[in-house]
Amino acid sequence: MPRQSEFERRIAAIDELVQRLETAADPAARAASQELVSTLMELHRAALDRILTTIRRHGEPGAAIVDELAREELVANVLLLYDLHPQDLETRVRNALDKTRPYLKSHGGNVELVGIDESGTVQLRMQGSCHGCPSSAVTLKLAIEQAIHEAAPDVNAILVEGREPVHPEPVRLTSSNGNGAEPESPWRDVPDLGQVTPGTTRRMDLDGREVLFCQLGDSLYAYGARCPACEADLGEALVAERMLSCPTCGQAYDIVESGRAPDRPGLHLDPFPLLTRNGRTQVALPSTRVPVATA
Repeated sequence: MPRQSEFERRIAAIDELVQRLETAADPAARAASQELVSTLMELHRAALDRILTTIRRHGEPGAAIVDELAREELVANVLLLYDLHPQDLETRVRNALDKTRPYLKSHGGNVELVGIDESGTVQLRMQGSCHGCPSSAVTLKLAIEQAIHEAAPDVNAILVEGREPVHPEPVRLTSSNGNGAEPESPWRDVPDLGQVTPGTTRRMDLDGREVLFCQLGDSLYAYGARCPACEADLGEALVAERMLSCPTCGQAYDIVESGRAPDRPGLHLDPFPLLTRNGRTQVALPSTRVPVATA
């Protein structure tokens, strides 16, 4: 199971308690529990609002303190829960996209924020290798959407030109599936990779997935460890500059260009999105293969 944040652990515990109260046999007890939660949240919001207002009265030093607090993951999530985050929606979305850009640029791509409408729908445009590339659907679902969801759970939908919109789950105190269980995240901490020096690879088995990590310069890449041309194991693959070659059939793949085969359009390695979050590197390992549409 992936490691949850402190906020996620505490919200999950509160969710479980709220679910118990809401399933109580006594209607009066259920109503009282709902009123209790609502009253507590109103009290907490009023207190937090007063704290932030008091700090801001100290001018620029106070504003700097508020900004520093908002950068703390736990504090930021609580402020979002009470609609008190000091940064507006657009700023938080832009910051989230900035976190994904190192991964996108390492694959020769990028993402542009087109705009955010009044309903809270974020409109994006994929650029470079991410535009029209089959693997960009995986990148969007598991990297960009995740980053936006964490920074801006109040976003209504994420719309990418040419694709169906996705709807991040809002932060809530009750579970949407009715049984108190949290959906499993696809993100896994990357164990110590040891000596993965520039121009080398390392194959690892993570949650039943064969993952090949490639290091080029300062950039780390993660791909499925099977050659899509011959299904051979890429554990002993050769790396020359930015090209990775299958040791069995010799098929070459461009590590930077989303693992594409330069001489065979439509053939590419299976990418696994990577993000550095809270000081640790994580890889997204979907439980099932994500269907993608060709451009």
